[in-house]
Amino acid sequence: MRTARQPRRRHVAGALARSLLAVVAVLGLLGVLDAAVPIPVAAVGSAGWTGSVDVYRPGVYSMQQTWTWCTAASVQIARNIALGEQDHSAGSQGQYFDYMRAHNRYSIPPVDGVDPQGWVSGLDRFVDPSYRLVASATFDTAVKSAVIALRRTGLPVGLIVQHGNHAWLLVGFSATADPAVTSSFEVTRVRIVGPLYGRQSRGGYDPPPDTSLSLTSFRSFLTPFADNYWRMVWDGSY
Repeated sequence: MRTARQPRRRHVAGALARSLLAVVAVLGLLGVLDAAVPIPVAAVGSAGWTGSVDVYRPGVYSMQQTWTWCTAASVQIARNIALGEQDHSAGSQGQYFDYMRAHNRYSIPPVDGVDPQGWVSGLDRFVDPSYRLVASATFDTAVKSAVIALRRTGLPVGLIVQHGNHAWLLVGFSATADPAVTSSFEVTRVRIVGPLYGRQSRGGYDPPPDTSLSLTSFRSFLTPFADNYWRMVWDGSY
């Protein structure tokens, strides 16, 4: 995944026809291929439920050190949250990026960064082994999957935004009921972290860490995956 700022280059001749699919990532996994999401291994129950969750804390944010390291910085931030660290080094981001590139599903050029499989591999290796890539057919289903994973695991969820060009983390949300104990709930707001903040804040990419978004606003960012130059199995997914 590349960032919002970089123009894309054509790597294959001709247009590729794509069928729309829907994919999501769970448990810190790609958030909801929307993302990389952590698998809910144990429900936390309703204890402490106040109507919202937020796992972000001061000191965990890292700006991506290059235009193509959004996934690497997101791994670093998720690791800081999950393991109580405050690592912001470019060296760590480079290590994560190289590892994920080696675990990509597709042999995309370095300028295109990391594909969803590569990102999940990085979250699984450096943050928590329960991250998995989850597929969802609709925006609403993707959001619900993501908040359930976040609530039940306490781990940030990876989000693939801007049609697959950028990586965010879901770090919090507000809902009408506790997703850990019931499926009858509505998400009212989400809290996100985007690693471009400090390097670029334009058109919403990226706002300050732990920004709260309404579902209407969030919908304009969490869009179906659609790589312009490579036919990928995640095309059309959330």
